[in-house]
Amino acid sequence: MNPSQARTVVLVHGLWFGAWSLRLLQRRLRKAGFATCRFRYPSTRHGQDQHAAALGDFLSSRGLAAPDFVAHSLGGLVTLRMLADRPELPAGRIVLLGSPLKGSVVARKSTRIRGFARLLGKVRPVLVEGFSRLPRGWQTGMIAGSRSFGLGLLVGGTAGAGDGTVAVRETRAEGLRNHLVLPVTHTGMLFSRAVARQVSGFLRSGSFSGGP
Repeated sequence: MNPSQARTVVLVHGLWFGAWSLRLLQRRLRKAGFATCRFRYPSTRHGQDQHAAALGDFLSSRGLAAPDFVAHSLGGLVTLRMLADRPELPAGRIVLLGSPLKGSVVARKSTRIRGFARLLGKVRPVLVEGFSRLPRGWQTGMIAGSRSFGLGLLVGGTAGAGDGTVAVRETRAEGLRNHLVLPVTHTGMLFSRAVARQVSGFLRSGSFSGGP
């Protein structure tokens, strides 16, 4: 198949992490037969709007007219905003990994720690408020984690089941095609074989298999 006609899976990293954090997941997706590439952006230096614009420019520069997406945490909010701004992109599939669609209680609690809000940089507003506008026509799945170990411990937890950084309830939104909870942490989901299998399955069929 001509590369311009094939769907390429674009991987989008989350807060503080670079594209390197998606290297293992990318390797597993490639082994499963997917064409992939990774988008890199300075997560705290700019706001959601600028990151979304940069992602759109990245697609154009790579000639990716029909992409699918796998996005971790903040990367999911960036991806959804970009798709809201570019409705002309042909609908495909999106797998979100621990993205706080309804905003993060951990981000809100972070103001209790002196200087912590500064570490979140210009994306703090979207992390607090969330972004749950799912693109029309796209099949969107969410994988949330239930192993509570991570940043949230510094601010008193996620106030409910979660992956240590994002609560499960914060990953739900109207319009999601599938929502799956796996026993992984917020960062650990990037390195989990079970998560990689579920991501591959959704990209192929538009649904998760329902278990690890």
